[in-house]
Amino acid sequence: MNIIVAAPDQQWNELTALRPNIHWLRVDDAAAFNEHKNADAFFWLHDGSSVPDFSGISKPVMINSVVNTLADLDTPDHVLRINGWPGFLKRTTWEIAGKMQPHIEAVFQYLNITINPVKDEPGFIAARVIAMIINEAYFALEEKVSSKEAIDIAMKLGTNYPFGPFEWAMLIGTEKIAALLNKLNITDNRYQPSSLLIQETTEKIHESHIKY
Repeated sequence: MNIIVAAPDQQWNELTALRPNIHWLRVDDAAAFNEHKNADAFFWLHDGSSVPDFSGISKPVMINSVVNTLADLDTPDHVLRINGWPGFLKRTTWEIAGKMQPHIEAVFQYLNITINPVKDEPGFIAARVIAMIINEAYFALEEKVSSKEAIDIAMKLGTNYPFGPFEWAMLIGTEKIAALLNKLNITDNRYQPSSLLIQETTEKIHESHIKY
């Protein structure tokens, strides 16, 4: 199979590093997808609130869209959502939202990835749960329950999580966590983001703008 990928360096490395025997082809942008229309599948792993027009491609296109649903993006039936947040592409089981077809299952069998079809909802399941854990940790920090380091240690020891909530936030990016919580909060105020999380995210965005 030929798999075409447009991705930032981090997502590219996570997707391909543990799957060296796959025939990957990395391209710069979505326009290059049209040069490989006979490929078996396409991965668009760039972040963003919108995606390119994939209507000229008939094969399955997997897009990295954790916050926005296929309905939000008004994509054609051959486009499916996956979680491309840092750390998730390394996993051997992926959540996927969209119209499942036998040839899509064949692609993931070739990649040796088990797929878990889920509803086309913001955050899938794992990202939604992790975002809530991180948010609760920020609420605890606001209330001066403990330090970031101590909360991380307690969560790892107490729950056997691979990362503490603040380690997870650093790995994924607080801007991604905040964006998902804000999206979910529109319909359910249980997801209202911590003011400290929003503050840290705003400061990081401001610092990055000054730096670049």
